[in-house]
Amino acid sequence: MDAQKRYEEWLEKLEDGDPLKAELIAIKDDPTEIKERFYQDLAFGTAGLRGKVGAGTNRMNFLTVGKATQGIADYIVEHGQEAMDKGVVIAHDPRHFSKEFSQLTAGILAANGIKVYVFPDLRPTPELAYLVRVLGTISGINITASHNPKEYNGYKAYWEDGCQVSSTVADGMYEKICAVDAFTGVKKSDFSKGVEEGKIIVLGPEYDRMYLDAIEAMAIHSGDELDLDIPLVYTPLNGAGSIPFRTMLKDRGFHNWAIVEEQEHPDPDFTTVGYPNPESPPAFKLSEELGKKFGAELLMATDPDSDRFAIELRDDNGEYVWLNGNQTGYLLVNYILDGRKDAGTLPENGAMVKSIVTSTLSSIIAEAYGVKMFESLTGFKNICGRIPEVQKLGYEYMFGYEESVGYAACPDIRDKDGISAGMLVAEAAAYYRKQGKTLWNVLQDIYAKYGYFNEDEPNIVLEGIEGAERIKRMMSTVRENLPTEVGGAKVVKVADYINGYEDIPASNVLRFWLDNGSWFAIRPSGTEPKIKFYFYSNQDSAEKAKEVNEKIKADIFAIVNAIE
Repeated sequence: MDAQKRYEEWLEKLEDGDPLKAELIAIKDDPTEIKERFYQDLAFGTAGLRGKVGAGTNRMNFLTVGKATQGIADYIVEHGQEAMDKGVVIAHDPRHFSKEFSQLTAGILAANGIKVYVFPDLRPTPELAYLVRVLGTISGINITASHNPKEYNGYKAYWEDGCQVSSTVADGMYEKICAVDAFTGVKKSDFSKGVEEGKIIVLGPEYDRMYLDAIEAMAIHSGDELDLDIPLVYTPLNGAGSIPFRTMLKDRGFHNWAIVEEQEHPDPDFTTVGYPNPESPPAFKLSEELGKKFGAELLMATDPDSDRFAIELRDDNGEYVWLNGNQTGYLLVNYILDGRKDAGTLPENGAMVKSIVTSTLSSIIAEAYGVKMFESLTGFKNICGRIPEVQKLGYEYMFGYEESVGYAACPDIRDKDGISAGMLVAEAAAYYRKQGKTLWNVLQDIYAKYGYFNEDEPNIVLEGIEGAERIKRMMSTVRENLPTEVGGAKVVKVADYINGYEDIPASNVLRFWLDNGSWFAIRPSGTEPKIKFYFYSNQDSAEKAKEVNEKIKADIFAIVNAIE
């Protein structure tokens, strides 16, 4: 069925007075908008659903969320009564319709005879992931679009291992979802009635405490080992991190910290930040202003669902410098390994996990401490998905991360966690301050010891149908015409992951190594309309590493920008 016919079907079936119908009537003379909204179903994959909120099959709305939930319910029911009794735990972030979508989801699952757990209000994604394992549920669902702009919402699905659903589970769910008629095939029940009847259980504050206890148990140093008077600034970017992050700081004894007041409370429009992604330096604008007034040594931020975490450090000139995810990863890897060595708790069989597009400097640091670094595809369903495998091989999992400001320190929290990352970074800053050092000093020491790396992770945003097609052309053209020389250096090795590579499963990623110690990778984003690039150079000075990286980037961008 083409986009116009789908549009007409929705117009016919939606009831008068439904806001979705009014929205569709308003675009009746805009064929381009109709095509964008109806040319496909909103894709359900290992990241669940994600898209702009609005009317249409390619949008997040009550029909598409209902269809997805009914499909997941059918998948769970097919697994039998035991799976239904284990139930599903549901969370949501502060976005427009997140609470309403979560209540719709709970009502549909309950109507299908599946036990449901919900939170009384918004909660971080990592807490949802943690409670899947604590409660022993068959699945978890979080209504969130993570760090996307305000126009977006999403639907993250988890399975009983506490990870986002694997490709196998996602495919099974998707098959069921496709068989559901969004208008007539969804079983529904009232959310409030479900709570009254005990079919939907509202979780108490003891579960929040369990999550924080799991995080705080990851502490390496404490008490007199730390300078707890260190001045800190934190912003939750109007998201779910505000209460748990502040509670964690108080629990750990930090007392000289401030929160960005304008971004302390939930705001679905993200009025003061626009793009609520701590991976983007402009997100720190208000934090920097407060930090200068407060004299903060460290600025910290989490995204709206609190799984991403990023920082800015005060350098030797007193200026705030934003760190990319790799650099924060270096500090965390170094601190965990060095701290556990000092504490006498460094295991003989330690292991960490990083994604294939994350800098190899962390592997060099790990090797120096006798710790093995495993690799995985991007995404924490893959990074944390390796935890059972690592443990089965006899290793102790110590840490996992990827360059997109995601970190997983606790083996029982199978997703990236901005709260635990924040705790460890604040602890590290307080620990080194006690020794007369700042985190900025420590980062420079790491480069001096292990090599001067430059990291650059730019992307090209290409929205809509044409954008998606152009991204496909970029990948296929580069794949069919592999460069042999880039930035004046020869390509000495290429890894194409399209059919899998070594022990890494199939994924649309290209990775290139050069004869000057540099490497780079290219891949389309799985959750956003963009193609992503990763450039890494290791030279004998920071200036040289940056210069080499810029040459490589210029050559690659010249190639892809020429692809129409």
